[in-house]
Amino acid sequence: METNILKGLFSLINNPNIDLNTGYVARNRANNMGDALEYYVKDLFCDTFNEEDQTVINQKYNEYFSYLGNQNNPPDIILRNGDAIEVKKIEGFGAGIALNSSYPKNKLYSDSPMITQACRDCEDWREKDIIYVIGVPQDDKLKSLWFVYGDCYAADRNIYERIKNKISDGVNELPDIEFAETNELGRVNKVDPLGITYLRIRGMWHIENPSKVFDYITTVDISKELNVNAIILTEKYNSFPEEDIQRLENLNKNGFSIRDVQIKSPNNSADLLDAKLINYIV
Repeated sequence: METNILKGLFSLINNPNIDLNTGYVARNRANNMGDALEYYVKDLFCDTFNEEDQTVINQKYNEYFSYLGNQNNPPDIILRNGDAIEVKKIEGFGAGIALNSSYPKNKLYSDSPMITQACRDCEDWREKDIIYVIGVPQDDKLKSLWFVYGDCYAADRNIYERIKNKISDGVNELPDIEFAETNELGRVNKVDPLGITYLRIRGMWHIENPSKVFDYITTVDISKELNVNAIILTEKYNSFPEEDIQRLENLNKNGFSIRDVQIKSPNNSADLLDAKLINYIV
């Protein structure tokens, strides 16, 4: 079985379940709102919102996902034979997104030093499209949810790696300091005379909220119960099965729309890219 973002959006819009506490924390499926949001996204793509049998849920996850990650290594989810997903919970509608030591990704690459071996081995793959799913919970309910493909949001990886490498190379050129191999920006060993102190030099990447990045094509109405926005390049949108496209486009729901838009290229703001904006406001 395979799933995709169009199936996930159909599931959400057709049955907008927004109570994260009752659905996840209160039922002991999640320890906090961050975990609850991640389970919410998993259920979204598996259409298991109303399933209470954990054995059935686990079986669905096994069918639809080839990899489920951890907090320290991206991504959080890989759809079987499909896209990667990174889930981010934020506290406010305009808050920036903390990516920690992992720079923004336009694609997920199997040769990335930030991913685990299990992630590399989950399928036979070299690169995958990645979806950033960014949620804002308030009072235990989901108020805003963004689905943004990495190639609509982040520049090519060499942009970020150039900065990372320049910083790392500069640190490593410091004289009379013992460095160690690391996936971080640097690690200095034996800082003190006893040689018992070491310094980890970590990057803390952040990226602006999609509501700011894409404010020229859509807005978030904080007075509404739920705002959902999805941005997908038109070429990607058209690559999905025709039946999934038609099923979503034939949805007749108040507050739901699909529009053709043009977005600024993450690599050159003078270039405009054809995209689809899927919007649902309740």
